[in-house]
Formats: sequence, C-alpha cells, structure tokens
Amino acid sequence: INQDYGVSIILFTSHYLVDIQQDKIGPVLNLNSMSSGNLWKQMDVLIFNTWLWWYRTGPKQGWEYIQDGKTISKDMNRMTAFTRALQTWAKWVDSSVDTSKTALFFQGVSPAHYDGAGWGEAGVRDCSRETTPIAGATRGVVPLALQVQEDILRSIRKPVHFLNITAMSYMRKDGHPASHNGLGGMDCTHWCVAGVPDTWNQILSTTLLTQSG
Repeated sequence: INQDYGVSIILFTSHYLVDIQQDKIGPVLNLNSMSSGNLWKQMDVLIFNTWLWWYRTGPKQGWEYIQDGKTISKDMNRMTAFTRALQTWAKWVDSSVDTSKTALFFQGVSPAHYDGAGWGEAGVRDCSRETTPIAGATRGVVPLALQVQEDILRSIRKPVHFLNITAMSYMRKDGHPASHNGLGGMDCTHWCVAGVPDTWNQILSTTLLTQSG
C-alpha cells in the first residue's frame, strides 16, 4: 500500500487462472470454474498472465486430475487444457468485468532460452554464458501458446490491452539468471531484475498513463 498516492497492489497467485478444487479423489484442475473472479472484478486495474505452469508435471503441477465439463481425467493435452481455461477466463471477462471502471490487461508468453538453436548456435545447450542479445530483428518461432492467447483475446467483446512481450523478450538470451540463481541449476525461464521485466513495466506504465488521459 502506497499511502502517499492511496494505491494498493495485490499479487494474487493463480497459476492456471481456473480453479484447483479439492475432491475426494484429490486436487482437480477444473477448466470450467473460476471462483477467484469474485475478488478480481472489484479491482481498478487487472493484469493477468498464465502459461509458464501449464507444462509442469509431477509434484510441481499442483493437481492430480483435470476436469473439462463432466469429464475427469488423469491428464490431457496441455495446450488443449490451456485453451479451455483461457476460454473460461474470456467468458468471465465478457460477463462479469465492468471495463468502464476496470482497466484490463493480459501479458503474453515469456519465452525461455534453453536451446541455443533458437539463436543460431545449435551446439549450445543453455544460456549460461550469453552476454549479448540476439543480433538482428527477429521474432523467432512464435510459441503456440501465444497464438492461442491472440485468438482468444480477439474473441472477447470487451476491451483488453494485450501486453505482447514475447518478441522483445525473445531477443534477450542474456537476460536470464542462468546458473547464477543461487540454486545450483540452470534457470533460462525466469529473468534478472533489473533487466527485461523493467521494460515490461515501462510498457504497462505508459499504457496506463495513456488510457487515463
């Protein structure tokens, strides 16, 4: 809470946006339920992002079953599950969010840099020794998750500001903690601070100021 400006910021951890519900068979990821929306729609500004956790497996995934409609299964194609969850979120936006008082943002896919083939060095296995961005203007391979996000955002009737950080972040193979994260292993998924996330914040700040007039 910033008392000078009367601003409160809430970080709400919901890796999948949709609910993980406790059932007698164990935790179930329900692709059609989003009870957290009751809290979210009270905010003046909402900034969503999801994808990083969708391909996690085992103990890191946080659930044991997936429910889609009336069907409960041990697992399913993760891109299909991701699409179903975003469709649930999109329906909630159109039915529940008053965009005349709530500014709505969705941040795109944050790319990883584990494979040097992505920047033209097929023999490089990670980004541990990278000190410069990828040279030249290239978008790289467009992640399928980004295509899903773009398609679903286009289907929403209400205004959602898409913070498309994928292409600019893809260039920054030098921006990851790599092996310098204090954990002893490679980390080419997260980003160093200060660094790439500062650019994301600048874009968000500029958009907010522009929209507020």
